[in-house]
This record gives sequence, C-alpha cells and structure tokens, in this order.
Amino acid sequence: MVHGDLGEAWRINQANVPAVGDETMTSFREIFEVSSVSLVVETDSQIAGFCMVLPPGTTYDSPNYLYFCDRFASFAYLDRVAFDEGHRGKGFGAALYREVESRLDVDHLTLEVNVKPRNEGSLRFHAREGFVEVDQMETRPGKVVSLMAKRLR
Repeated sequence: MVHGDLGEAWRINQANVPAVGDETMTSFREIFEVSSVSLVVETDSQIAGFCMVLPPGTTYDSPNYLYFCDRFASFAYLDRVAFDEGHRGKGFGAALYREVESRLDVDHLTLEVNVKPRNEGSLRFHAREGFVEVDQMETRPGKVVSLMAKRLR
C-alpha cells in the first residue's frame, strides 16, 4: 500500500464497520504510518481489499494491540483487513494472509475478531487459517473480542 491508496482503502474500511474499527481518515493514516506491512489486493486495476500489520512497540493505543504487546515477545498484530463486498469469499483473504506471513519474521501473527457482536464468518475463516483463541476481552460495554494468535515458527 502506498499513500495514494489510502483514500480507497479507508472507503473499504468504513464500508466494513463494525467488522473493522471505525476510523477517521486521520486515524487511518496514522495506523498506516506505524504499520510494518500494509498491502492492497487489486483486481482489474481496482483495490479490492487491504490489510495493515503492526510490529510491537508502536504508539498505537488499541487495547487489543496492547494486550499482545504485554504478553508476546515476538509477534505482529494484524490490525485490520477488509474487502469490498463483491470480492469476499473468493480466496483473496487467504492469499493476502500467505503474503503477510511471508513478509514476517516473528513467532506469532495476532489479531482480534468480534464475538459480541458475533462475526461468524471471520471466526470460521481464522480457524481455517490456523488461528486459535488465547483470550477474550470486553473492549467496551456490549463489545467483546476474541484475541487470536497463529504460530508462524
């Protein structure tokens, strides 16, 4: 992902709320700036989806990210991944994860998935991809996430 992709990636992000966090364009850019890996998936010269992965030790103050900072020595945090509606369920997500994993030199890839409200599709996808729940956390009243990790080495 390059700076020129941020507008379209942000639009995709906002179209996927609440499955991903609601962000202003400014906060979205800030996440991009601290990411160690940020990728887009393009089809027919259009951005179909994106992801942003953070290393430990950034200024990002998400409670989910901070949970992993406090408990894992060698990890990367997949903060967000989202696809346009017409590009879901076509294998792009699995291919994107393979690419992310190939770029990392860490023990674990970590992330969170909503369990309240429940994101059943994401929970199934991540189980197929080898992620396991390590904990759950209530991030605010009525919102609970599954904190998940996948061992990479």
